[in-house]
Amino acid sequence: MDQMTIGEAARKAGLQPSTLRYYESIGLLQTAQRVGGQRRYTSDVLERLQIIHVAKEAGFTLSEIGTLVSGFSEAEPPSERWKVMAGKKILEVEALIEKAQGMRRMLEEGLECECLLIDECVMLLNG
Repeated sequence: MDQMTIGEAARKAGLQPSTLRYYESIGLLQTAQRVGGQRRYTSDVLERLQIIHVAKEAGFTLSEIGTLVSGFSEAEPPSERWKVMAGKKILEVEALIEKAQGMRRMLEEGLECECLLIDECVMLLNG
């Protein structure tokens, strides 16, 4: 089985070696086998890093990703894990969208303001 150094694995995944060390320290990656004191990874690590990347892009925190990849019973298929966690994440995203839309409305209303002093701007103060 071909093994990669941490630098090779990181380069193939488009990450810094320090990221792999960190992921290992927090349990997202299994402890790498050592050869002469250096970490050696199999190609499986690239698959795990891709899963982490996709989950991060979906807005999951590293802690949530840890739960996603190892916080469920082995009897529960990955698709079920994803459904449970994605359902919760969608609610968070909807709340963020609502907040962002409110921020945008406030900024747009502020563009209409012609007050000379910010302290006098009723539009912003009543936002």
